Amino acid sequence: MALLVLTTSAAYVGLRLEGSSPALAATTQPNIVLILTDDLNEEVFARDAGLQALLTSQGTTFHKQFVELSLCCPSRTSTLRGQFAHNTGIFTNDAATGGGFQSVYRRGLENSTIATWLQGAGYRTGFFGKYLNGYPNGAPSSTYIPPGWDRWFSPNGGSPYSEYNYDVNDDGTTVHYGSGPSDYGVDVVSRKLTTFIRNTTTTYPNKPFFTYVTPYVPHGPATPPPRYDGIYPGAKAPRTPAFNEDDVSDKPAWIRNKAKLTQAQIDNIDALYEKRRESLRSVTDLVQSTIDTLRAQGVLNNTYIVFTSDNGFHQGQHRLNSGKNTAYEEDLNVPLVIRGPGVPAGAVVNAFTLNVDLAPTFAELAGLTPPAFVDGRSLVPFLRGLTPSPWRLAFLNEHAGPSTLNTNSTSNVLEPQDPGDTQALAAGGSPVYVGLRAKPNTLGTTGALNYVAYDTGEHELYDLSTDPDQLDNAYGSASATLRQRLDAWVAALKNASGQALRDAEQSPPQ
Repeated sequence: MALLVLTTSAAYVGLRLEGSSPALAATTQPNIVLILTDDLNEEVFARDAGLQALLTSQGTTFHKQFVELSLCCPSRTSTLRGQFAHNTGIFTNDAATGGGFQSVYRRGLENSTIATWLQGAGYRTGFFGKYLNGYPNGAPSSTYIPPGWDRWFSPNGGSPYSEYNYDVNDDGTTVHYGSGPSDYGVDVVSRKLTTFIRNTTTTYPNKPFFTYVTPYVPHGPATPPPRYDGIYPGAKAPRTPAFNEDDVSDKPAWIRNKAKLTQAQIDNIDALYEKRRESLRSVTDLVQSTIDTLRAQGVLNNTYIVFTSDNGFHQGQHRLNSGKNTAYEEDLNVPLVIRGPGVPAGAVVNAFTLNVDLAPTFAELAGLTPPAFVDGRSLVPFLRGLTPSPWRLAFLNEHAGPSTLNTNSTSNVLEPQDPGDTQALAAGGSPVYVGLRAKPNTLGTTGALNYVAYDTGEHELYDLSTDPDQLDNAYGSASATLRQRLDAWVAALKNASGQALRDAEQSPPQ
């Protein structure tokens, strides 16, 4: 199979890839399939042998891929628009706290997204799965379809997180799915996706396509399909050095105030961990089915497949029950693998990359210039085996505080509260913070730094090169100069946008 290095849509004109069909030859822009899982952390992803074979061995892995805010709706909004949360204004999942779909809709953020950009460039666009938390509350109707989507298939009622007994807005008509084996949510999304690919390549041979595919797993309750239920008996969450951490005396009060996890809590963590791994197998099947369909339609060699997650997930680290919403590595570092034409197979990228980078990446692949409001950077050079210079040396993360309880889920259970997510409860979670990840050798230190400044006046600072489990808070022993430079860098980033933000990311304070 020939792999060609291509940088703009014009480069595709008149080309045939080896083994391609006439339909591919007529398409002058690459197809893009984005698969975004829910709450998938690096460790669970790495344990799925199928995903490693289908994606990691066939594409480029971004080991330092982060979300800048570890929560579903803010992260998904950032992915759609390529903006940090302080520029979208979406920090939470719920309209009552200024977040969720309702706030995205009210602010008009959907009027300019990767979907509208690509649709305007001639792409046929399709969305399949979970949209923004709270959808369609606040929209004109329960069958509202956001701008930019030619094909729309997204749950609008019932209990889609359970994978059964849910309603779907299927191109403007609400369709009910029940409790039978064929109603399992991930499998339904997979069938709709492959049908879209077949229909597009057959009926619209001159159109490239963009699909955004968002299964609900492994978000809790992480229901596996019957074929995978129980295949990992006794699987346990990793007992890392941070698991049920013994000494938290150097941590901020919201951690210090937590008792060690009980055996019952640990048993529940392990039970959810087992279900997370089992439910993810259905996503492996979705990826396999997608690749098989692309190959059968003759377009695999002209399609980028992008696999990632909306946020990470902790299970037991630092005495925390299962959840997200912290500045710790488990919650912010997520999988990202990209395979496609010209992408080096088996390659690894260790530069800082973010969810805000996906939208400008897709824009460049399509031959577009993204709007000036975009904060992210295109990953296309990495897909050609190149490391762009300059590149970000640090990035901001931010959090709106512990009061993110979902209050809009009392009727249609569109976003159930994570039962064990202490960070999403009205009390006991992480306070408001701004944080910074910095590359080694950027602030006079040899290690990679994770810095967090809470609105309580407390701080955390970890050298991730020597303390990857974030056990020893080094803020107390840090020099005044280092503290000042960290705060200055955060200040330069937290109100910046667009090119000014990108400039600040590569400009350490002196």
